[in-house]
Amino acid sequence: MYKVNEVFETIQGEASYTGMPSIFVRLQGCPVGCAWCDTKQTWDVNDTYLVSLETTVEKKADSELWANASAEDIFALFQARGYQAKHVVITGGEPCMFDLNPLCTLLHANGYSTQIETSGTFEILAPAETWVTVSPKINMRGGYKVLTSAMQRADEIKHPVAMQKHVDELEQLFADSGVTPKLVYLQPISQKAKATKLAIDTCKAKNWRLSVQVHKYLGIN
Repeated sequence: MYKVNEVFETIQGEASYTGMPSIFVRLQGCPVGCAWCDTKQTWDVNDTYLVSLETTVEKKADSELWANASAEDIFALFQARGYQAKHVVITGGEPCMFDLNPLCTLLHANGYSTQIETSGTFEILAPAETWVTVSPKINMRGGYKVLTSAMQRADEIKHPVAMQKHVDELEQLFADSGVTPKLVYLQPISQKAKATKLAIDTCKAKNWRLSVQVHKYLGIN
């Protein structure tokens, strides 16, 4: 069973799949503790907030409400809601706290592509054809280490930056893991001008790419 915080259809606004119509499945639970996290409502799993899966779709604002759902329940929800997108983004929270093989396999069998957005601090249990976005969370409050296995599995790295130390930490992670990813995106934290300039300058210097969170500029989920 998966702990689902919300399900919604929108446009992917980050990294390689920017502009792709997507169904987001946000899972509940995350112990990593990122200071700038914009989904802190997904951190704790409190039985007080357990609701039906349909309720998680109908939420009008971020909340700690969550539902228990099987892969089949989630797929049935897509059909019941009439979603048209064929790309599914599994995010959180920290989705890799769950075995994502059953959900991804079911979706692939029904014509969907899948993508995971993870901190890289838990083993990635997903089919080989699932696109894995690792947003490595380095030296966070929870004390979890970014796994070399996650770095090796990543199809792309998407790293939030606000200051030079965040770039330095990422480069040190590459050195420590022995992984040199083909796709590296820098994403300015909170779209601040200083962070954006740093990200652009670094991308030009290192031939990396910029992720600007298009959905936030458009004012959509």
